[in-house]
Amino acid sequence: MRILMLALPVAVLSLGAIELSSRSAQTKAPVSRVHQLEIEDQSENPGNISPEDYYRHGDARRAEIRKLLEEGKITSGEDYSDAALIFQHGQTPDDFLFAHILATQALMRGGSADKWIAAATLDRYLQSINQPQVFGTQYTGDKSAGNTPKPQVDPRVLNIQRTQQPYNSKLLPDAVRQDFCVPDVGQQEKNLATFNTGHRPEGKLMRATTCSD
Repeated sequence: MRILMLALPVAVLSLGAIELSSRSAQTKAPVSRVHQLEIEDQSENPGNISPEDYYRHGDARRAEIRKLLEEGKITSGEDYSDAALIFQHGQTPDDFLFAHILATQALMRGGSADKWIAAATLDRYLQSINQPQVFGTQYTGDKSAGNTPKPQVDPRVLNIQRTQQPYNSKLLPDAVRQDFCVPDVGQQEKNLATFNTGHRPEGKLMRATTCSD
């Protein structure tokens, strides 16, 4: 599944190729342009290209998504979900807020698999405006720790201290988190501890066990 970070989205699990194969097999229709852009987005991160190139390419993808929206060429829940992920990997609060709106639109058009994205986009937007996240999807660099590099154990994980703060974990009950495919606070604490040993938690641990998507 896709796991997102506020500053450097290197913790995203790239399932684009699997989704592409599944969607093509089911519909026998050409892959949409939005899904092509999402696959490109998932294939890049600051671990395999420079951050400057990552954001430059991302800005071009986001500009194209806006153009497709203006032309009325984005209509399906799947495409709105893919568009939300592309904006989730932006740089500004406006990018993250727009990502949340797109994720909400994806839910309105059907597709429970978009529930986690709706939660993650809201969390990222809140943290980007210096407000606490509420679902607990973001595991970001801990500024209080100075982001001092640690020995890198897992090349897929940034070798810095992470935190979920600021985080208002009391606002939502765990039942609501699970409705959005987000694991409960107890599992989140275990995930954070795993990140801070230099490893990445198993993908299934980053989502609620009650979520079948």
